[in-house]
Amino acid sequence: MKATVYVTIKENVLDPQGTAVQGALHSMGFAEVGKVRIGKYLEVELDTNDRAEAEARLKEMCEKLLANTVVEDYRFELEG
Repeated sequence: MKATVYVTIKENVLDPQGTAVQGALHSMGFAEVGKVRIGKYLEVELDTNDRAEAEARLKEMCEKLLANTVVEDYRFELEG
C-alpha cells in the first residue's frame, strides 16, 4: 500500500524559509506572489493490505519521526 505524507508548518509558527523564498520570488519579478509556506512531501510504501493498520502505523511514524508536532501539522493519503 502506498502512502503520501504531507508535513507543513503550523499557521501560527513563523516560516523563515518561506519568507526567504517569497522575497527571492519578488526580487525576480514575481510580485503577485503572496505568502509562501515550505513543507515536506514523502512517499512511503507499506507492506500491508490492512487499511486500519496502515493508518495507525503512519500516524505513529508521523508522531515519532516524520513531523515535529510542536511546530508542524501532517496529513496522509493512502492508495490501494
